[in-house]
Amino acid sequence: MVYFVGAGPGDVDLITVKGRKLLEYADVVIYAGSLVSKEHLKFCKKGAIFIDSSKLTLNEIIEYIKKFYVEGKKIVRLHSGDPTIYGAIIEQMEELDKLGIPYAVIPGVSSFTASCAVLKREFTVPGLSQSIIITRLSGNTPVPEAEDLEKLAQHKTSMAIFLSVKNIEKVVEKLRSAYEEDTPIAVVYKATWKEQKVILGTLKDICEKVKEEGIENTAQILVGQFLKKGGKSLLYSKDFSHSCREARN
Repeated sequence: MVYFVGAGPGDVDLITVKGRKLLEYADVVIYAGSLVSKEHLKFCKKGAIFIDSSKLTLNEIIEYIKKFYVEGKKIVRLHSGDPTIYGAIIEQMEELDKLGIPYAVIPGVSSFTASCAVLKREFTVPGLSQSIIITRLSGNTPVPEAEDLEKLAQHKTSMAIFLSVKNIEKVVEKLRSAYEEDTPIAVVYKATWKEQKVILGTLKDICEKVKEEGIENTAQILVGQFLKKGGKSLLYSKDFSHSCREARN
């Protein structure tokens, strides 16, 4: 069996209990060396084989998996964040389907939720926003026309923008087509890593601030009124029944 495991955003303790147990059990760990902390490997058993996939092609990764699967080894494919969000796992799973190799996906903490937690905010604030849009700018991987950032911005809801900080000017240009200039925006670089940086601003000044810090990758862009403090949930109201509280969980 091959397990696609979400390692979380950076802090090694933000992996799930199940993910950690699978690492301890694995004979082979193929990990994204440029994105996943090597601290995770310290939890693996003695003699485990480690393969850094950061410079491997899809075919090379699949060949490794095929080889070790035939040998009867237990394989963990360790991805950053949550592998179901911009994890590039679908092409790997399709190849494994062709080979008849079974696999499972173990979710992890995504960098967008970790970034919101770092900021001590909540995406879904009553009276401000009850929806989250997760997206990215079009680049090497194209974005469907209907999902262009300028069109999504029209909803004026909470947004988490992946893989786009290098083009922060373009991001801001598209957002300003709908959001007011004073809309709060945050850029969180390497959320939960030791190198973590948080840049707060508005659509008016965030580009300059990001340039000053020299941030060009590995950062989340969060935008929306949820970044301001305020708003209260009805969950803890005296008129909110106990059964309703239970239903929320």
